[in-house]
Order: sequence, then C-alpha cells, then structure tokens
Amino acid sequence: MGADHAGFELKEKIKQRLAQRGIQVDDRGTDSTESVDYPVYARRVAEEVAGKHADLGITVCGSGIGMAIAANKVTGVRAANVSSEYEAQMSREHNDANVLAIGARILDEPKAFAIVDKFLATKFAGGRHQRRVDEISRMEEEERGLTNAPRG
Repeated sequence: MGADHAGFELKEKIKQRLAQRGIQVDDRGTDSTESVDYPVYARRVAEEVAGKHADLGITVCGSGIGMAIAANKVTGVRAANVSSEYEAQMSREHNDANVLAIGARILDEPKAFAIVDKFLATKFAGGRHQRRVDEISRMEEEERGLTNAPRG
C-alpha cells in the first residue's frame, strides 16, 4: 500500500482493517498528512507489484487519478482508478488489474472498504480477456523498444 498526504488517513484505516483480517500489508508510505508528491509512493507500490514482491497493490490519493497515472508508468503494472465495486470487479476480472487506485476525497470509508474487498476477492477471468492483457504487455514492450513489432 501507498498513499500521499491526502490519502494517508484512509490508507491507515484500510491497512488496519486488512491486518485484522490476516492480510499481510507492506506499507510503502507516506507516514503523515504532511504534503508529499504522490508519484513517489505510486512508484514504490508499482515496483513491488511489478517485481513480484507483492501480489497486488493499493494506492490512495485525493482522487486516485494521479496514483493510477504514475503507477501505470511502471512496466507490468495495470493500475485502475476505481470508485465503485463494479469497477473494482471488472478491473480484476477483465483487465487483470494489479494495482488499485482510490480517492480519499471521492469515497467515504465504507465505500472504500467495499471497493478494496471486491478488488481483493475478484480473480482474473482469463480466456478472451487474456488476449487483451497480452496486447497491453506487447504495447509496453514496444514502447520500451524491446520488440520491433509494427504498431497499429
């Protein structure tokens, strides 16, 4: 998990709730409501997930938007900015999202908990969705210059 100053308090509540349920949480910061730059914390979480040191990541900022944008810059990460349980389910089931981004200024605590629960409980469906996730991976490789495959 990671958060900026706007998401710190909600991150702490989610972390506590997950720990009470026996879910191991690696907190990548921040540690207060003092102003910080969200890309630092999004990157920390994204790199843990991309490096297979964590199964999934959860990021929290004011809107969730900045965290999702920053986390998606890390190859292998599919971060979804989510504000409903349905989006949480679809992001996992259809897109194999591996980082959840939520907004502390958008969601109240019960809604945030429900979204986190749905995200963690939903499995990737595979099948036809795997082709699409594979295409995203190919796009990442092309952007990094790892393949010479034609675009388009």
